[in-house]
Amino acid sequence: MSLSLETRDIGRVTIVRCRGRVVAGAGNESLLAHITWLLHDRSAIVLHLGEVTFIDSSGLGTLVRALTGVRRKGGDLKLCNLGDHTRKVLDMTNLIKLFDTHDSEESAMSAFYRASSVAEQTAHKGPSVLCVDQNASVLAYLRELLRRTGYDVQTINNLHDALILMKVTHFHLVLLGPELKSSAATQRAFEEACAKVAVVSLGKEFSEADAGEAASALLGKISTCLNAGAVSAS
Repeated sequence: MSLSLETRDIGRVTIVRCRGRVVAGAGNESLLAHITWLLHDRSAIVLHLGEVTFIDSSGLGTLVRALTGVRRKGGDLKLCNLGDHTRKVLDMTNLIKLFDTHDSEESAMSAFYRASSVAEQTAHKGPSVLCVDQNASVLAYLRELLRRTGYDVQTINNLHDALILMKVTHFHLVLLGPELKSSAATQRAFEEACAKVAVVSLGKEFSEADAGEAASALLGKISTCLNAGAVSAS
């Protein structure tokens, strides 16, 4: 099975899920090229290796090159969900000590957030806001709008990943888009997590209303909600 890569961002961390064989050839080069491309605007990368079935010497070398490249750019690369074969190879070569390995994506993300917490505290950023919406354009707009207003903003497009993010870092407010679908278990867990923070819900009309008026109304609602420390709904 050739190597396939599936990438998603969860807050400031990028997860690359690898499936197949990490061996000499095009697969190795594609993995290295993909990580190099990510480094243009991302520095916290996790390789999920749970579905890697085989790694040869060249593949192991590719992982080392990837780690070196990321650290040279001032970032870091962590491994998670190692399968039995991958862990055995890393143990036998003693390279397990070179990589920061974790049992789950959540654990690897937590390590990144712990490492950055001191820097964030000294930066004196404004209240932290998590925006959850299916619409990528809406998320891009909200991210820039709120950052320029002084908020520390992170965005995500689904409840499952939002829940992971809420477990590894604290938010003062969650901005919630309409019609977010998930399993019943994820929905319940997300609602429980939201009980501890302020919530502002975006109605369907937000993306269709006059942008200036919608922004003004939203910023007012967020400010009121944060000042009151209460849950707000549209």
